[in-house]
Amino acid sequence: MNQVQNFTKGFLKENPILVMVLGACPALATTSSMINGLGMGLATTFVLLGSNTVVSLMKNLIPDKVRIPAFIVVIATFVTIVDLVMNAFVPSLYEALGIFIPLIVVNCIVLGRAEAFASKNTVWSSVVDGAGMGLGFTAALGVLGAIREILGSGAIGGFKFISGDGILVFILAPGAFIALGYMIAIVKKINKA
Repeated sequence: MNQVQNFTKGFLKENPILVMVLGACPALATTSSMINGLGMGLATTFVLLGSNTVVSLMKNLIPDKVRIPAFIVVIATFVTIVDLVMNAFVPSLYEALGIFIPLIVVNCIVLGRAEAFASKNTVWSSVVDGAGMGLGFTAALGVLGAIREILGSGAIGGFKFISGDGILVFILAPGAFIALGYMIAIVKKINKA
């Protein structure tokens, strides 16, 4: 598979949240606004890029018996970096995302890509895969957050453009399920075409 196909598969064909339904918990919990969705997606993308790179570099050095624990230590290192940087430079986003930042360590997307791709491919291929999957995840979370924010409060990025209240259910958890369900259906239809 060439590098362009490897990169773009994370957007529609193998999107982590819209096709594989991995990382659904943070996707549903953190997308009450577009900014929160983008922040969570970019944090996950950083962890994916870093962990895929290190796992690919170390794949021949890690014994099979400790492969998964070693991957988790690598992932936890990058999550700690994200956690500290976000706390220092974007404290409002850090507080909004809360416990879901440290939970990136156990996100199936990150560990799955380390195990299924980075541990079997070159460093460059692993970086491209991490970028594609991470940015696809970020785009899905950003769109999901935007849909929920627009329908739920008549605003986008904190800018209110519809007077009055929105449809409250879209700010709440059921709205996340409804919006994500429609997004998954649309992507499934596009992938079948």
